[in-house]
Amino acid sequence: MHWFQEEEKNPHTNRKNHQPSSTTAAPPSHSTAATRLDQLVALDYSAPSDYCILSCLASLKALEYIYLSDDNNPRELPLSGASLGSSFASVTGFYVLLGMGSALETLCGQAYGAKQYHMLGVHTQRAILTLLGLSIPLAIIWYNTSTILILLHQNHEIATEAGVFNRWMIPSLFAYGILQCLNRFLQTQNNIIPMLICSGFTALLHVLVCWVLVFKIKLGIKGAALAITISNWVNVLLFAIYVRLSPACKKTWTGFSKEALHDILSFLKLAVPSAIMICLEYWSFEMVVLLAGLLPNPKLETSVLSISLNTCWLVYMISVGLGGTISTRVSNELGAGSPYGARLALRVMIIVALSEGTIIAITTILVRNVWGKLYSKEEEVIRYVAKMMLLLALSDFLDGFQCVLSGAARGCGWQNLCSFINLGAYYLVGIPSAVLFAFVFHFGGKGLWMGIICGLSVQVVALVIVNLRADWKKEANKAVRGAQRGGSVIVEEEEEL
Repeated sequence: MHWFQEEEKNPHTNRKNHQPSSTTAAPPSHSTAATRLDQLVALDYSAPSDYCILSCLASLKALEYIYLSDDNNPRELPLSGASLGSSFASVTGFYVLLGMGSALETLCGQAYGAKQYHMLGVHTQRAILTLLGLSIPLAIIWYNTSTILILLHQNHEIATEAGVFNRWMIPSLFAYGILQCLNRFLQTQNNIIPMLICSGFTALLHVLVCWVLVFKIKLGIKGAALAITISNWVNVLLFAIYVRLSPACKKTWTGFSKEALHDILSFLKLAVPSAIMICLEYWSFEMVVLLAGLLPNPKLETSVLSISLNTCWLVYMISVGLGGTISTRVSNELGAGSPYGARLALRVMIIVALSEGTIIAITTILVRNVWGKLYSKEEEVIRYVAKMMLLLALSDFLDGFQCVLSGAARGCGWQNLCSFINLGAYYLVGIPSAVLFAFVFHFGGKGLWMGIICGLSVQVVALVIVNLRADWKKEANKAVRGAQRGGSVIVEEEEEL
């Protein structure tokens, strides 16, 4: 069914008793549609805060790179070590937890739309327990970072620095898992401002903590990692206090429930595909940093690719925020039995994403000659970054469109399907193209990013086709039944898409 096709009238949703039926709601009137549009736009203004945790992490990484590169010691080794360590930590830890936690976008979002408020707390507690348990083996991997990187033929000095960095970041792994769950818990209720305030305060605090640990106490790379750990746990504390005390969460957080200890397998059936979906995409971006270590002059290539990746992440947060917004709106509307509302939200957000992508791309091109100076004083690095920014402009434009389509897919519970799309786009097209451009055609780091753009383009085309073929009435019926049965039907029927 096309996004813009009008639906037949079907006024069977019982909102009076807050119990959506298995049939879909009628298309809203012009005034109702306008109201929903206003709500979507209002939510979109705060879109980056939907993923403020990830944005905060990217900001912290940017700050630590700046601090390390401004040291009086040789600059490239600490920067390269922190860059490679952060990339390895993201690939083996942060992205896994981010992906697992994103299952709550479907479960909590549809439960909230279906007025099953208490289930938001149950789903969130179940996810926290699962992610904390998963963090233990991930922490063991982090502890052995240097050994693993050396086995992957990375530069010995850089790998050693990366290992030190990640060992000091291990406590932040457990905090990050909790943050992802609390983030989705609030996001799916459209409770945006507290997220923005808490993470904004944490980011400001991090500036002070990082400055003290790196410059005053002279901990160097250890201080940068420890600062992230402290900041993440502060953010957990702020979120926990708000959820516990705020009247806005009174219906959705009713205290710890034994129900969270049951049906963990059902959660995993959606969480694992969610993790695969996100990891396959994000890993490909981080993989370019690892591949850069195999290029001639690995210190320069790794530093420039890491700066480029970090720049991409900072801009990407806007796109990810748009994806979080549409995921929330689509899941809420489907849970309420309103396919028209879900499709209307997607239509508006696509227009917003295209506009955002155009503005970001133009801005990226305009600042390309000065951006590298924020990270390094080395003229060679600055010139190289300026060349990379032209490629970043194109990938930034595509990211906005891709994030919105992926967000709609998460709101519908299509994680299984999207994981196959990402596998094909990035690992059958993207990474092979990157290797071809970088090592066969000798484009170096630029070639690696060109390959990523190829994979991103394939992903966008595939997601467009999936969303164009979606039967929104069927998705609304599925969401209503899934929410009424605690989310189990979502996974079962998603496989039939």
